[in-house]
Amino acid sequence: MTSTQPAGANPVDRASGVPLWVQLRADLRRRLEADQFRDHFPGEHALAADYGVSRHTVREALRQLRSEGVVTAHRGRVSALAETSMEQQVGTPYSLFASVEEIGAVQRSVVRVLDRRADGVVAARLGLEESTPLIHLERLRLADERPLAVDRVWLPADITAPLLGVDFTHTALYAELERHCGIRITGGWERIRAVVPDRAERTMLECPSNTALFAIDRLGVATARPVEWRQTLVRADRFTVTAAFSAEDGYRLGMAE
Repeated sequence: MTSTQPAGANPVDRASGVPLWVQLRADLRRRLEADQFRDHFPGEHALAADYGVSRHTVREALRQLRSEGVVTAHRGRVSALAETSMEQQVGTPYSLFASVEEIGAVQRSVVRVLDRRADGVVAARLGLEESTPLIHLERLRLADERPLAVDRVWLPADITAPLLGVDFTHTALYAELERHCGIRITGGWERIRAVVPDRAERTMLECPSNTALFAIDRLGVATARPVEWRQTLVRADRFTVTAAFSAEDGYRLGMAE
């Protein structure tokens, strides 16, 4: 059988007895794994023409791929590739910068604030006097130029003032903290909760109306001294929390009161 399909698409075999939508789903998976749809995922009309099948067949194949989380679809929009989700492993130090880089996306930050200021509430969280000067860094975090998170960090100015001269456009805070201040975060705690974004947050992060956010509070400690208070809002449709466990050690998740 001679294929009239464009390069990349394998023809369906109508004599095989395998449902056409199953064959189409399998070939779309193959092409996705081969990264053939990096720039654009075709719509129903284009796929029906490419494979010589009905739109009903295409819809069933896409429905199955959507249920698997491979592609996404919204009312009034064509199907699109599901975005790769960043993962945070419970119980391990976490870097949003590293997670973005690990999935092959380009990380960039828009620095909204980098200054010295006083904040009594944050200072108390760090075990400091309320008037203690702090370095404050606020960044809009982008993955492949698409908003992912807004990150706000406060650190004691007496030991982190050199960070005021750092360009945080494409670098990790912890790397710069160790490079310029000789400080390495060795422990701490995090609290992760789901929140509904307000209008300003939804606009800044370009969130769909049905997307929630994860709010992540972090206290970072270096050699028993609290040196970092961080609040991060990250799009919940692009971020996953995972936990490892074993029969010997198990795992523990904190419960909100």
